Amino acid sequence: MNENLFTSFITPMMLGLPLVTLIILFPSLLFPSSNRLINNRLISLQQWALQLMSKQMMSIHNTKGQTWTLMLMSLILFIGSTNLLGLLPHSFTPTTQLSMNLGMAIPLWAGAVITGFRNKTKASLAHFLPQGTPTPLIPMLVIIETISLFIQPMALAVRLTANITAGHLLIHLIGGATLALTSISPTTALITFIILILLTILEFAVAMIQAYVFTLLVSLYLHDNT
Repeated sequence: MNENLFTSFITPMMLGLPLVTLIILFPSLLFPSSNRLINNRLISLQQWALQLMSKQMMSIHNTKGQTWTLMLMSLILFIGSTNLLGLLPHSFTPTTQLSMNLGMAIPLWAGAVITGFRNKTKASLAHFLPQGTPTPLIPMLVIIETISLFIQPMALAVRLTANITAGHLLIHLIGGATLALTSISPTTALITFIILILLTILEFAVAMIQAYVFTLLVSLYLHDNT
């Protein structure tokens, strides 16, 4: 209980060197490519899930938007596997770092917006000023729409960071409370332990849902600009 509440969010170091790069590269080992004619059950399940997600996300896109399929599928696999690995004991979750999430959100958002201005310049500029706007409100609406455009990557990153961090903090707090109550009130400790198990199951779902939501919003931003 004397451990700092935010210790699990500190970037791990070894010999003075950060291990974030190795941790980020580790999830790629969980998705091997098969050279066999008939795949095993794990790879077949992965391919089925990828096909299902790609059909659901990319069905709304035109030909230009569908060129982003590989990038978006890689994104959802990376975020989902990183979130799940972060639920293991004594592990580190890179997606709890706002800087990393901004590093993913800003380039993807910027690529979608630049694509829109390049391919649909008039339609992209028209978003800043809705049709039928009264003349006195034009400057204010342009400012508001510009702010809402530039706040999109921040919203993406903050949403992912807040949800993953909140879940980890709740697990840490309830786990510490369960350990402290073991010697005081075993019955209460059992109840909190059951709550901890249910919360952990919920966090597994949240880890996958947040990866899907992040990728889906990027896909929608791309759809608006292609």
